[in-house]
Amino acid sequence: MTEVIRHDLIILGSGLAGLRAAVEACRVSGGKISVGLVSKVQLMRAHSVCAEGGTAAVLRPEEGDSFELHAWDTVKGSDFLADQDVVHRFVRIMPEEILLLEHWGIPWSRDPDGRIAQRPFGGHSFPRATFAEDKTGFFEMQTLYDTLLKYDNWTGYSEWFATSILVEDGRFRGLTVIEMASGKFYVMEGKALIIATGGAGTLFGFTTYSQTVTGDGLALAYRAGIPLEDMEFLQFHPTGLIPSGILMTEACRGEGGYLLNNRGERFMANYAPERMELAPRDVVSRAMMTEIEQGRGFKGPRGLDYLHLDLRHLGRDRILERLPLIREVTLKFLGLDPIEEPIPVRPVAHYSMGGIETDIDGKTRVEGIWAAGEAAAVSLHGANRLGTNSTAECLAWGAISGKQAAEYVMHQGPAEKAPEELVRREYERVFGDLLRREGRENLYHLRQELRDTMVTAAGVFRTGDQLEEGLRRVREIRERFQFISIQDKGRAYNTNLIHALETENLIDVAEVLLAGALAREESRGAHARRDFPKRDDEKWLKHTLAFRTPEGPRLEYKPVVITTWKPVERTY
Repeated sequence: MTEVIRHDLIILGSGLAGLRAAVEACRVSGGKISVGLVSKVQLMRAHSVCAEGGTAAVLRPEEGDSFELHAWDTVKGSDFLADQDVVHRFVRIMPEEILLLEHWGIPWSRDPDGRIAQRPFGGHSFPRATFAEDKTGFFEMQTLYDTLLKYDNWTGYSEWFATSILVEDGRFRGLTVIEMASGKFYVMEGKALIIATGGAGTLFGFTTYSQTVTGDGLALAYRAGIPLEDMEFLQFHPTGLIPSGILMTEACRGEGGYLLNNRGERFMANYAPERMELAPRDVVSRAMMTEIEQGRGFKGPRGLDYLHLDLRHLGRDRILERLPLIREVTLKFLGLDPIEEPIPVRPVAHYSMGGIETDIDGKTRVEGIWAAGEAAAVSLHGANRLGTNSTAECLAWGAISGKQAAEYVMHQGPAEKAPEELVRREYERVFGDLLRREGRENLYHLRQELRDTMVTAAGVFRTGDQLEEGLRRVREIRERFQFISIQDKGRAYNTNLIHALETENLIDVAEVLLAGALAREESRGAHARRDFPKRDDEKWLKHTLAFRTPEGPRLEYKPVVITTWKPVERTY
């Protein structure tokens, strides 16, 4: 018999958005509701600890920054696909979030006069990236976790893997989860759910993501009947370390670093003469790939040709004060000291602008389910996210969804029982079918093929032929997945089974991304079609929605919310 765990509110994911939601739910409820925080990793091992450069907020209006300027930068950076009501709400919330973290004890970096320091970042027309050295995500996570420990009405579930979201009559009923240490199958019943599981960047072989980020929440929501929005917009960060893909934070350029080609030229002068290295990420990534394709890069391993990120002119003291993690990483992984040598970098899969469709409050179409952070498409980022708006979004909508979900459950009666038939079917799918497979296909070879396919089909530059071939190959991989072999038949810490479940999730997300990208016959933000090189506002100023059907994604569209600015040409 399946064991049942009950909470009023379940939060799936323990990164910045999940922790912020948990803190807010505990605060708002005064400890009166039961909160379950479910994580596939240890609670302080979520990928958010890898965020480096900063968190955007308007802190210095007296020096020329303003809510309107932050909003304009965000909307222009999004290539006008961001919902402008969402953007205006976001920029007004963020100063409060920065000060809350300050009161909770985060060690923000300081200017000599003692004020919280801020630095320039790509696409921002004012230095509003608030930071803690180059370890901002780690310090934000630690501060939120320490704050959460003040409350006793929550329970953490480290290394518990969710396999399905249970929905009945359009309402949330619970989750099915595997406790990885024992292999036991549980049902978590609750009145509300917040999905905060992050993105899906490990779809790509060369990525900044931790290998645990496999699009789980996206795929579970998709299967539960919630559409995925704008998944074709996958951000490539300009500076991934060769050959690992480890993030070389945009703060390197925010502090004054240069990008150089093999001729020693600061080539961004030819692409974004006003902003140079601090143009938005889609602009810089396309410029870098153009330099590499035209022979002005350096030969790299496994076809990973690269360019140089040069920090040497910043000097030892500034690098040690502002970019200590970058130096630590390059020394550890390459034996290279950026004080003395340039860093080898190229564009790398980094962030999902799209995600689970929500309204401006983070609420989904299923009653009782919210989504927050990178897993959600609220839509703040549109077609291209500005650096430091991501950690900010996690804080803002972690707080919004945590408050709303807590207030929702406080006005509900007792949680209803999870539907037994759905639970039985999910148990049979995982343990009666998947675990017993002994086919000829190697799971790990398939996973690598999927990642290679995405690199080829949906990189910085795309064409219809590449996308069509990629979609065909992903569907072929889905068919072959039926014939995988699960070698480990045990229950305790069966990572072989978990990897199979993750691969299923990645296949679903890959199909949605490619289908949306193939249909969108224009270039906008991070979606750059060589066969449709221009932005087409007449036909494509709209959000893509992907609904799951047995035949694959069914695409629909909805309008972008425009309250203030009509689209204009983006120049930097």
